[in-house]
Amino acid sequence: MTFSALDSALTGPLFASEAMRAVFDDRARIADMLAVEAALARAQAGLGLAPETLGPAIAAIAPDAVDLAAIGRETAHAGVPSIPFLKALRAMLPPALARDLHKGATTQDLIDGALALALHRAFALVAADLDAILAGLARLAEAHARTPCAGRTYGQHATPVTFGFKAAVWAAGIADVAAELPAVRTGACVASLAGPAGTLPAFGARAPEVADAFAREIGLAAAPIATHTRRAGVVRAGTWLATLMGALGKMAGDVAHLAATEVGEVAEPHAPGRGGSSAMPHKRNPVSCTVILAAASAARGPATTLLDAMVAAHERPAGAWHAEWHALPTLFGLASGALAEARRLAEGLVVDEAAMARNLDLTRGLLFADAAAAALAPVLGAEEAHARVTAAADDVRSRGMSLRDALAAPGDLPADVLARAFDLAPYVDAAAAFVPGALAQVETARRALAL
Repeated sequence: MTFSALDSALTGPLFASEAMRAVFDDRARIADMLAVEAALARAQAGLGLAPETLGPAIAAIAPDAVDLAAIGRETAHAGVPSIPFLKALRAMLPPALARDLHKGATTQDLIDGALALALHRAFALVAADLDAILAGLARLAEAHARTPCAGRTYGQHATPVTFGFKAAVWAAGIADVAAELPAVRTGACVASLAGPAGTLPAFGARAPEVADAFAREIGLAAAPIATHTRRAGVVRAGTWLATLMGALGKMAGDVAHLAATEVGEVAEPHAPGRGGSSAMPHKRNPVSCTVILAAASAARGPATTLLDAMVAAHERPAGAWHAEWHALPTLFGLASGALAEARRLAEGLVVDEAAMARNLDLTRGLLFADAAAAALAPVLGAEEAHARVTAAADDVRSRGMSLRDALAAPGDLPADVLARAFDLAPYVDAAAAFVPGALAQVETARRALAL
């Protein structure tokens, strides 16, 4: 039995990447726990507090040597996996070394240390996909900076924009979130060695020295004081992932609508069998958009769990910290699937410029109503121009004529005024003018991701 769609052999590959699932699988967790204990032993040995041979002895133990099933059964009794893990590890070490294993540390030091190592790898996967998505969207925005299409507000045609502008908005929204990744990663990937109640009392006044040495050995930033109940770094990681999925979801929602049969302006990149229907052979359902939108929706619950877990009683809580074990891997899994599909869209979206041009004429010129009112104002006055365009728009809807013909019907408007009112060029110029600024923001975010 599985308790998560991400763990399922059936749905896991749809919602989470294999690479991200590997980061948080049980064997990887055991490897990270071994790495934590080896780093702790090396740090203590360097300060004369443990045998020099303890760290290498731990490092020599292969994760596969640990009986996962046995640890799982004992975890159900012990309440945490660290107790059966350490019991198994001691049995693999010579007795003279085993007695110094895990000296001064506590369960949360081990579990949080292993988590920090996993998060470091997970963020690297996220950064790689984000960079590719931003690069793909930048190319799309640049290529279509002057490709006119209908702007849409409240689900209806508004004024013309360009598809490159639309892609640049997607890219900038994702770049807003991506630029925060270095700070989020730094805050979440810390080494906290604090002992039972946060003060590492086994080492007395040398406790901060031991904690700093452990951080150096494990290769993470040292926490200035215990993180047992300071969970802001973990929460920022989770809420950042949820925000990222929201930014990806904005793009996916737009693409799903633009790919609808009645719109047809874009299409997801297709492969045989992708997006098919069990009943309708013709279907090409938007799989990428579906996965991204599902992830954006599903992310809210785990993010809330992390926020709730911040209310941690005294020096170590019951339940709050344990809830993180479910929430964080779920968020990273959902993000990995959403990122993979967003990358597919950014790098392979099929754009139908002819459909965009056709759709611009769907409302028979109503997209130019604001420009028409502005063009007519010097001739008729602002209020009369607005009233004339409003009445003409009613004629467009009731009589099926074009807005240009409805305005021209009274015969009192100069031809050059009407031509100016329905000129697409100013709209294209205005939309295209914003693309370079968005692309500069994208490049800034990509540089941040490379750090």
